Amino acid sequence: MAYDYRKLKGRIVEIYGKQQLFALAMGWSERTCSLKLSNRVFWKQPEITQAAKLLKIKESEIQQYFFTTKVQQY
Repeated sequence: MAYDYRKLKGRIVEIYGKQQLFALAMGWSERTCSLKLSNRVFWKQPEITQAAKLLKIKESEIQQYFFTTKVQQY
């Protein structure tokens, strides 16, 4: 199942300016960040928790940022 991370990407740019700086804050390489945001590598629960804290995402909003499913177009 693929997730739609557009809202998450927007929040990353809003808070950090670019994905590279967010990756550094998470302790990741740019490649790891890119793979997670493009659905090629799954997020682990501790990573979601850490990202939510860094991006000031409320617990009640985590689903909107991390678990919105991508709608397939035919």
